[in-house]
Amino acid sequence: MVSALLSAAGSNRAVLRLCLEGRCRPLMGDKLFHEYVDVARRPVMNRSPLSESEREELLEAFFSVCDWVSVTFLWRPNLPDEGDNHLIELGVAGGAASIVTNNARDFQRGELKFGQLNIETPPEFLKRWRTTYGNNDNPNA
Repeated sequence: MVSALLSAAGSNRAVLRLCLEGRCRPLMGDKLFHEYVDVARRPVMNRSPLSESEREELLEAFFSVCDWVSVTFLWRPNLPDEGDNHLIELGVAGGAASIVTNNARDFQRGELKFGQLNIETPPEFLKRWRTTYGNNDNPNA
């Protein structure tokens, strides 16, 4: 989300577009919601091509297409960044096929493995998307 807000194009923005168009089903939980709201208000976001009000509008649109999931079991996969563990828990609780992140390497280093949960970078996700759904649904077309 951060990279999508900081750039007007690219794979991060393309993944966000798929979500907003209803072609992907993003999951949202309480911790991730608060993280996104906090990050969107940080000074680094002044580099975004979007104004503060446009960023807020985009976040609201994104939140409106998310499936909200309650995380009731804490798996604690012990990722290198403790603050990322909640994303694995959200993915497992929501039955996600993938976690799409620019930080895939750290997510793959957890002590607990969930074979049904892919960890993919935005370019990897888009490549799989194009392979599965064909070039007609290419979000970059």
